[in-house]
Amino acid sequence: MNGASEGERPLGEEPDCLFCAIARGDAEASVVYDDGTVLAFMDLQPVTPGHLLVVPRAHVAGLTDLDPGLGTEIWRVGHQLALALRRSTLRCEGINVFLADGEAAFQEIFHLHLHVFPRFRGDDFRLVADWYPRERAELDATAAAVRAGVAPVDGEFSGP
Repeated sequence: MNGASEGERPLGEEPDCLFCAIARGDAEASVVYDDGTVLAFMDLQPVTPGHLLVVPRAHVAGLTDLDPGLGTEIWRVGHQLALALRRSTLRCEGINVFLADGEAAFQEIFHLHLHVFPRFRGDDFRLVADWYPRERAELDATAAAVRAGVAPVDGEFSGP
């Protein structure tokens, strides 16, 4: 597959994907970062000024298809850009890093993307949920279910 890892489609191979079109240069974007593997640009519908999207240039629909090495690179770039937002002249009292994986998680464009955006007191972004402490037995049972689903990454997983 032209050097792409399993689950990835080479640069621009997904013709109907907006982020592939941006990676190919066929759609406009306000690019902040591009190293040939990972691309970052301004979100068209920003939560706050400075809202960035960090994407792989190769088409990867979601986390299931993401090569761990590429995931590391995406996170490294996101971290670097979060620091850049803090040093910028934009209003930034904190940072959110957010990745929606799948329709139920509100992923709208099925090309993996990491949101990195500045936060400040009084901004309009909210996560509304039923936030309350759970009983230890429920947490332990949930932890056991997650541990049962853990697959080794590169032959190892350093979990408990």
